[in-house]
Amino acid sequence: MALAETLAGLLQAGDVLTLEGDLGAGKTHFTKGLAAGLGVKTVVNSPTFTIIKEYSGQLPLYHMDVYRLTEEDEELGLEEYFQGDGVSVVEWAHLMEQQLPKEKLTCSLRHLGEDKRLLVFKAQGERYERLLKEFSL
Repeated sequence: MALAETLAGLLQAGDVLTLEGDLGAGKTHFTKGLAAGLGVKTVVNSPTFTIIKEYSGQLPLYHMDVYRLTEEDEELGLEEYFQGDGVSVVEWAHLMEQQLPKEKLTCSLRHLGEDKRLLVFKAQGERYERLLKEFSL
């Protein structure tokens, strides 16, 4: 969560982060850290059954869980969030790859033990390459 909170300080409106990992890998905990870094004061939890939850902070946070997304749900207007005035976080993003912006930051989370995780970041696009360089300093 602390790592995500630090990353949040580098984010700007229109940024898109995708989170991949098995159940329980820490995708929602990572989002909680981002929310804290963005100044969100409300409780952040998984939007599994609602698909999208919106939070107010220094920037709006749009938390999406597309695990249960169906073909009928594809017309939710998610691209409006991606181009909006906040930060979009998409869990299970590989399930809707065609609807995602080409430029984004992907974080893959993997279990290394009871309380250890491996996080691997992949930048797609110049904006995210610069962000990742600044983040790793």
